[in-house]
Amino acid sequence: MTEEVALEVSLIPWQREVWEHPARFKVIAAGRRCGKSRFACLRMLVKALSADRGHVFYIAPTQGQARDIMWSMLQELGKAVITNAHINNMQVTLVNGSTISLKGADRPETMKGTSLAMVVLDEFAEMKPMVWTEVIRPALADLKGDAIFIGTPLGRNHFWDLYQDASDPEAVNWAAWHFTSYDNPILDPEEINEAKTTMGSFAFRQEFEASFEARDSALFQEEWLKFSDECPAVGDVVMSIDPCGFDEKVNTGGKTGRLDECCITIAVVNDDGWYVKDMIVGRWTLKDTAERIFKAVIEHRPMRVGIERGIAQQAIMSPLTDLMNARNRWFNVELLTHSNQKKTDRVVWALQGRMEHGKITFNKGDWNAQFMDQLFQFPSKLTHDDMVDSLAYIDQLAVNVYAGNIEEIDDWSPLDDLTGY
Repeated sequence: MTEEVALEVSLIPWQREVWEHPARFKVIAAGRRCGKSRFACLRMLVKALSADRGHVFYIAPTQGQARDIMWSMLQELGKAVITNAHINNMQVTLVNGSTISLKGADRPETMKGTSLAMVVLDEFAEMKPMVWTEVIRPALADLKGDAIFIGTPLGRNHFWDLYQDASDPEAVNWAAWHFTSYDNPILDPEEINEAKTTMGSFAFRQEFEASFEARDSALFQEEWLKFSDECPAVGDVVMSIDPCGFDEKVNTGGKTGRLDECCITIAVVNDDGWYVKDMIVGRWTLKDTAERIFKAVIEHRPMRVGIERGIAQQAIMSPLTDLMNARNRWFNVELLTHSNQKKTDRVVWALQGRMEHGKITFNKGDWNAQFMDQLFQFPSKLTHDDMVDSLAYIDQLAVNVYAGNIEEIDDWSPLDDLTGY
């Protein structure tokens, strides 16, 4: 008899994917009504039934929340295997003698001294990190117990850090997933869409799309953003590049999730403002970065190409020059500088006024969400700002194009009769 048949339950696709993954520690960032609590309940029941010894804990920010979220669900899904249920201490006993207890993270002293076969930390973003590091992790040691972290994000706090670490391919025994409310096929998508019409866009992305956005800054407003898939017919194409470091071990101690990214921004500039055609962003090797820059130049044919001056720029120029020579295609690369300005000041001066007055329009693309995530948190140190920085550099490349016939201008004379300037 399989575990699922014994409990007479079934799993939706994302639940089955996570269930079958061999990782011991699983981090799940999921939107509201995604099915994460039901998944946790089923997983606890199965683990408790198969455990020879030890306890299973379900932990919410408070025991009241644990009761409201899990108690009724536990009774319903586990009715065939529960022999005793004590609501006073929030504990059930299963047919094999194992117990599942509901706990509150606000009272960590009640969880010490217990050997755990498994723990679920629900809404981990709302708990103090020490609940995991100082209380629960030691309790899993002797039995090598499992842990599931689930919840809806609350910006870039310790849940974000844990999610990033678990997402690292080199993280042993860890894995991470991100699901939105749309990933629950039982939930009517129209109901989610209806909620979207009555909620603020930031709140919707956080609650239903499990976005890790953190509104730490009010420098940029969402209503300032303009999107259009119609590229201007008139204007000059320019391309700015914000490079990154390439030695992962030096920059991040081996944690690639914290390494800066390279961003290539292509924009059309004219008297009406900027039209951002594309943003190519990623974490690449030195050779791949040069290849992507070269390919972008060939595809978009920019009038001006600029790259942020520095060590990374110096490293890129050698393979980029080799590509030009090998493929018989050359273009000039200008050096973009900070001009002795702080990054925040430079970005604000370049972007804030233009966005507020509708002078920047964005093409629709897969990169939009990532750019907005960085923009609305700038200048937070908890997230990357490479795309924002790259866009700000367009300011150094954009030039006003004045059309007209010089012969029609009255009372003009050249500054230099010899050259005609």
